[in-house]
Amino acid sequence: MWVGAAAQGPLLLRAAAVLNVHTGAYTRPGMVLVENGRIAAIGAHLTAPVGTRTLDLGQLTLLPGLIDDHVHLFLHAALPGQRVDEGGQTVHESVPERTILATLAAKADLMAGFTAERDMGTEGAGSADTAVRQAINRGEIPGPRLWISGNAISIIGGHESARGYNPAIPIPDNATMVTGTREIVATIRQQIKEGATFIKMYETGSERMVNGQFQVQYQFTEPELAAAVAEAAREGTFVGVHDNGEPGALYAAQAGVESIDHATQLSPETMRLMVQKHIFAVPTFTIFEYFASKAGGGSGGPNPTNEYKAAQFRKQIAAGVPFAMGSDVGPFPHGTQAKEFYWMVHYGLSPLAAIQAGTINGATLLRDQQNIGSLDVGKFADIVGVAGDPLRDITLLQQVRFVMKGGVVFKK
Repeated sequence: MWVGAAAQGPLLLRAAAVLNVHTGAYTRPGMVLVENGRIAAIGAHLTAPVGTRTLDLGQLTLLPGLIDDHVHLFLHAALPGQRVDEGGQTVHESVPERTILATLAAKADLMAGFTAERDMGTEGAGSADTAVRQAINRGEIPGPRLWISGNAISIIGGHESARGYNPAIPIPDNATMVTGTREIVATIRQQIKEGATFIKMYETGSERMVNGQFQVQYQFTEPELAAAVAEAAREGTFVGVHDNGEPGALYAAQAGVESIDHATQLSPETMRLMVQKHIFAVPTFTIFEYFASKAGGGSGGPNPTNEYKAAQFRKQIAAGVPFAMGSDVGPFPHGTQAKEFYWMVHYGLSPLAAIQAGTINGATLLRDQQNIGSLDVGKFADIVGVAGDPLRDITLLQQVRFVMKGGVVFKK
């Protein structure tokens, strides 16, 4: 149920517990006072101002709104009676149709507890994500707080190029294709002009296992990435890269990107730089597990790439690499991406560290930790509730029962 109406005056949430994601400690019982869309007080026993309304949430545990730092609102799983592959959506569907579907995806993600998201490219829909973000910000449609990148940037013939079609027929690419630093800078300026709030670049192309060895092709040189980082910084924002491995990951770390997404392969030197510069790895296990499953076209059995990725992830944990949660939702159904928390725990993170990846770390990656990512006085009242203890059962995050964003109740 979408309640979607701002509270009139102060609102007191009463629940069984409130989780402090900084420490893993619980306040029991848990009470949160919300005023003007922000958190005014947190405690076990609060004295609320006269006229405060109370919302009793029973045995729910409250925690910050979840943050998915790698989504694709303009991609979707096949619709009923439809066979549409990820790359083919650009060809089969118009941008207006994809924008309508993106609004439904945004609502599904919010109802699943994701109150903030980083949309990592519209995959051929240009700056249509600007319209979705503006409609959400104006309160016209329900959806998360959005950080958007527009069409993303790749190289001619590289990742997200339209391949395998008749070359005599113009087929749009799923990213903006560039050559050289000059075109990179010009494209960044154009994307920001059209509403992008950060820059997404495809640093690696195809990846595969060959005779037990992981191989991946890099796309941009370190000087090219450094120029992109500098231009984004001039505009007051940052660069996140699609990057599955070396040497592209090292180039990205040397250039000072904000995140390395997928991060299937990271060398010791790359990990050292990521720790030093606090560059986030965003593992996106869920999309890899999906494509390995029968539902995603895989065998459903053991997958060498996924096994390699899991082993590399454990090395990244040991090296102290910072993590942010990102699922790559789009090819699999929106609103189901909290599975990513399970996979992060399954492959080695503690439940608290996984939750931190999808709350305070996610907010830090978005450079908005002063407003979101934890339940602290003064921050936006972005709050979700689950029926139980997520530190004991991380799968509870896949069954969010209560959603509030900015003091507005969207699900209860």
